[in-house]
Amino acid sequence: MQPQALFFRADGKIPNNSSLPVLIYRKVLSPNTADKDKIFKKHFEKSGWRGMWTGFIFDYHHFHTNTHEALAIAKGHVRVMIGGDAGKEIDLEAGDLIVLPVGTGHKMVTSSENLVVVGAYPPGHEDYNICKSITECPDAQEEISNLALPENDPFYGTPEPLRSFWQN
Repeated sequence: MQPQALFFRADGKIPNNSSLPVLIYRKVLSPNTADKDKIFKKHFEKSGWRGMWTGFIFDYHHFHTNTHEALAIAKGHVRVMIGGDAGKEIDLEAGDLIVLPVGTGHKMVTSSENLVVVGAYPPGHEDYNICKSITECPDAQEEISNLALPENDPFYGTPEPLRSFWQN
């Protein structure tokens, strides 16, 4: 399954990542699949992605300058704003996965009460920072430009399809 790719440019507050697209994988797990949280975690672990957590997405714009991020919807549904105030609202539901390149702004707009999100990060980048504005993280552009690409797709455990969209 090929993900949908969306590019976002800097908006003055959020750097985003004009070189690497946000990847949206729709229904990588069937709606009928039980224990999606456990299955997503197994896929992340097999793929070498670490720092897994289960919870929700913050309801304020933020980004990371030192890691890429995978967000899997294990239960419920959520509307996220990607790319800052001038970005795009995206609806995600249980079984969907979104992979955010370093620097990409994101926040939860609304969600179902039963929302469960599983997050993960490439190996060695589990200790992530949280920036709300480029002014909070003055070295953001340099850090974003220098971050290595993940070796494997967080769901499939192979370089593809992620690396066919994310190239140096």
